[in-house]
Amino acid sequence: MEYRTLGRSGLKVSALAMGAMTFGGQDDIFRRFGSTDVAGARRQVDLCLDAGVNLIDTANVYSFGLSEEIVGRAVEGRRDRVLLSTKARVGFGGPNAEGLSRHHLLAEVEASLRRLGTDHIDVFHVHGWDGQTPLEETMGTLDGLVRSGKVRYLGVSNFAGWQLMKALATSDARGYERFVSNQVYYSLECRDAEYELLPASIDQGLGIIAFSPLARGLLTGKHRRGRVSEETLAAWPELAVRDPAKLLDTIETVVAIADGHAATPAQVALAYLLAKPGVASLILGARSDDQLTENLGAIHLALTPDDLAALDRVSAPELVYPHWHQHRLAAARFSDADQALHRPAR
Repeated sequence: MEYRTLGRSGLKVSALAMGAMTFGGQDDIFRRFGSTDVAGARRQVDLCLDAGVNLIDTANVYSFGLSEEIVGRAVEGRRDRVLLSTKARVGFGGPNAEGLSRHHLLAEVEASLRRLGTDHIDVFHVHGWDGQTPLEETMGTLDGLVRSGKVRYLGVSNFAGWQLMKALATSDARGYERFVSNQVYYSLECRDAEYELLPASIDQGLGIIAFSPLARGLLTGKHRRGRVSEETLAAWPELAVRDPAKLLDTIETVVAIADGHAATPAQVALAYLLAKPGVASLILGARSDDQLTENLGAIHLALTPDDLAALDRVSAPELVYPHWHQHRLAAARFSDADQALHRPAR
């Protein structure tokens, strides 16, 4: 396993992380992602620990708290070998049971600690934006959680670029603890995070943790041209596929590269993201032990420069304004952060 520093912190995380959204399967909402029970979770934790994985990610909302409970039971007796990451923003009923208010964050951290069976959360992410709570309240609460020892490091997820920068500016102005990680939706199917979130994270010292790196299974090679229609992809229930034709072209390229390496398409898609600047870890969510074992094998796959260039080309996001303007007129003075969008993977 490879270990990478999580942003501007001293914490080392495995380049591949274990995702627990598949744990529990509570309700139809989460059952479609998986329904791994405690015994299955223990097996998957065993596989991950044997492979050197040290980061496990969950959230208060996954299976309405059951995922956290299963994670806690699965790591019982080996808590010291893992870093636990969880998240909060969504809640469970009542006018104050959502958002990033002091009231809600403190309540959710306590609930997560109980469900996880631990006295601290290693990385606590706010799970989305709250435009109604002052950032001074949110960031001050998060700072207090770190100072209390209940949370070790702070992260963010699903913020826009300007929201992220405003939150960091609030922390800096008041001397609060900063975010060290940014958990983003990122895959060959959707590279939107490269517009603002990757550059901002690189510039500000946040490590990127990518969720859904296989686009909810679309990049595993099962959904190829001739086997699935563009209409089916456009109506995919778990995410918005905006350009089905482009996705099918991307999948064909992934499959061809996989064949050349005696690897699987999933391993190629993961190895590509591991080559992108700023990426600290990829969250692997697997419905079965075999899927997890296959995906963990991505750490051993070294793509060639030609492979990376081909994947860059076929999946390239359109340069929207002001990025096309900067690409034409300001490229000679780009920083490393700028090049998170404009530079190929390597």
